[in-house]
Amino acid sequence: MYGNFWDNLRNAFKHSDNSLFKLIAINILVFFVVLVFRVFMTIGGLGELYSTVLGYLMMPASLPRLATQPWSMFTYMFLHEGIFHILFNMLFLYWFGQLIHQFLGSRKLANLYILGGLAGAAFYVLIYNLAPFFSQSVDSSLMLGASAGVFAIVAGAATLSPNTTFFLLLLGPVKIKYIAIFYVILSFANSAGANAGGELAHLGGALLGYLYIVQLRKGIDWGVPVQKVGIFFEDLFSGRKSKVKVSYRSKAKTSSGGGFSSFKKATKSTSAQVSSDEATQEEIDKILDKIADRGYEALNKEEKRKLFEFSKK
Repeated sequence: MYGNFWDNLRNAFKHSDNSLFKLIAINILVFFVVLVFRVFMTIGGLGELYSTVLGYLMMPASLPRLATQPWSMFTYMFLHEGIFHILFNMLFLYWFGQLIHQFLGSRKLANLYILGGLAGAAFYVLIYNLAPFFSQSVDSSLMLGASAGVFAIVAGAATLSPNTTFFLLLLGPVKIKYIAIFYVILSFANSAGANAGGELAHLGGALLGYLYIVQLRKGIDWGVPVQKVGIFFEDLFSGRKSKVKVSYRSKAKTSSGGGFSSFKKATKSTSAQVSSDEATQEEIDKILDKIADRGYEALNKEEKRKLFEFSKK
């Protein structure tokens, strides 16, 4: 899936099991639409109208204003104005999103992004309305960006497989748990600065990402409502009717709920189709037991490969 980034991005909406590239593509498309809109509106002397329209898509800290534009809790997480803002968000989404997709699947990656964005928005509104420091700016504060959803994926990946190593420029190999911890601490340190709203949203998203994986390991999927809404719209636009199977990675790749035990149940129904050169059901069961006992990071490369290949069935 990840052999050619640009081919996958260009064909993002031609494949159903492809939420990572769909999220990246939506963010990029929205960025360029907003960019073109801003340039033409500004040149045409309608800069104030542009700001007004954009304000209705951004996340307000004010509860009365939020009540008049509740859709902004969703639209804000796909908006960017600065090139470096969207660049770094999409890079982090791509790097850490691959791990989430590999182990949890496409739908849970989308669930985590949306839930992280909602959690970030909720935490931002909560602190702005409770903390005296923000009392003078709560009515005028607006927020945009995918950072909360991205932070949820970063924290989720670090919780899922903390010892996975990324090779960073100048630093070399670094375990992703340290990358996540560093950015959470950085956001906390800047939560009273110029970009306080964004930093607070980062913290809310990161907390959601951590809790989502913890609950998923217990067999509780907080993303089921998000997933059902997503499937509804997929069916609406495709004209088909589908059933949601409760599993970790099901044969039809449409999953909701479930934890390690439900993953194990789902694999049993497809064991008869595993050929001699693929992982057997017994091997998959042993791998899943190992994950339950010691975590995903305890798997070796061959076990990860077998699990990944089996999950694509």
